[in-house]
Amino acid sequence: MDRIYLASPHMSSEGYEKDYIKEAFDTNWIAPLGQNVNKFEEELSQYVGVNSAAALSSGTAAIHLAIKAAGIEKGDIVFCQTLTFAATVNPIIYEGAIPVFIDSEEDTWNMDPVALEKAFEKYSNAKAVITVNLYGNPSKFNEICDICNKHNVVLIEDAAESLGSLYNGKQTGTFGKYGTFSFNGNKIITTSGGGMLVSNDEEMIKKARFWSTQSRENMPYYHHKEIGYNYRLSNVCAGIGRGQLKVLNERIAKKTRIYEKYKQELEKDNIFTMIPIPENTVPNHWLSVAFINDEKIDAQEIINHLESKNIEARRVWKPMQLQPVFEKYDYIKAGDESISEKLFMRGICLPSDTKMTEELQEIVINEIRSCIK
Repeated sequence: MDRIYLASPHMSSEGYEKDYIKEAFDTNWIAPLGQNVNKFEEELSQYVGVNSAAALSSGTAAIHLAIKAAGIEKGDIVFCQTLTFAATVNPIIYEGAIPVFIDSEEDTWNMDPVALEKAFEKYSNAKAVITVNLYGNPSKFNEICDICNKHNVVLIEDAAESLGSLYNGKQTGTFGKYGTFSFNGNKIITTSGGGMLVSNDEEMIKKARFWSTQSRENMPYYHHKEIGYNYRLSNVCAGIGRGQLKVLNERIAKKTRIYEKYKQELEKDNIFTMIPIPENTVPNHWLSVAFINDEKIDAQEIINHLESKNIEARRVWKPMQLQPVFEKYDYIKAGDESISEKLFMRGICLPSDTKMTEELQEIVINEIRSCIK
C-alpha cells in the first residue's frame, strides 16, 4: 500500500499554479519580487480582510518581523502559548527577549485566558502576547483581546495552521495587531515554503517589507542604516500560492469531511474524543486530532502500529516548557494540572491529507481499532 500521509502538498487539478509559474518564467521574473508577489499579497489580504500583507520566506520569518514591528527588544517579556511548534518561540529569542509560556485550556487547546491573566499578575511589564490557533482551532479571542487591551500589550496571532478558520464570522489572523501565516508543504495551502505577515497597519507592513529585503535604503547604491534579513518570498513560489488560494475553500471542505468521519467512527466506543470545535467558530480542521480517554492506552504504541502499516501519524506538539532548549523559562498554568502536558501525552494527530480517499481513511480507522482491541 502506498503511504498514507499526515498532510502533504496538494496542487490543484485545474493547474492554476502552473499558469502563474509559467507567467513568472515567460516574464523572466524568477527572483524575489514581481507580479505574483504583489498579487499574492493583495489576494490573501482580501481573503482574510486586512489592509496589507508582506509575502515572506516562511511563517517563522513572519513571526520574527511581527515581533520587531511590535517593538520587542532585548530583555522584554513576551507571553507565548506553550502548546505549539518551536518556530512560534524562536523569533522571541532572536531579538533577545524572554518568553514566558502560557498553558492551554481544554475548550480549544489554545492559550488559557485565565493563565494569561495570572501571568500579567506576575509580569506586569510584559510587552506582547503570541497566541496560536492550534490545528486550525481559533483561540478564545474575546477574552484574550480584552486582556491584551486591558494591559495595553500587542497581540500577535500565529495563524500558521488556521488559514480560513472563522471566529464569530471573522477570519483568524486578523484579531491581533499582527497576524502570521505559513505556507509550508504540510499546511492547508502551500507555496512549497513561505509565509505572510498581515496587519491593518500599512506603514508597519511597508517597514516589514523593507526589513525583509536586507533593509536596503532607497539610494543609487547599497546603503544600510538598519539590520535587515533575506526574508522575501520568490515570485515563483508566490505564483504557487496564488493558485492554491483558488482552491482553499475546497481544501477546507475536504479537511472538514475527514474530521467528521473520524469523529463519527472513533467516538463510538468513548475511547477517543476528537479535538473539540470551539463555540462560535468554524475551524479549517487542518489536522484531525484525537484525544485518548483511556489512560491505559499508549499514544506512541498506536502511532508505531500505524507506521508499521505505512500510515503517518504523530504526537501532539510537545509543550515548550518540556523542551530542553526552553526549560529555563517560566511556565504559567491556571491550576495545578498542566493541560498542555496532558494533551501531549494522550493526543494523536491523524492522517488528514486532502488527497486521502474515504476508502483510505477507513483503512486508518480500522488499523486504529485493531491496535486497541
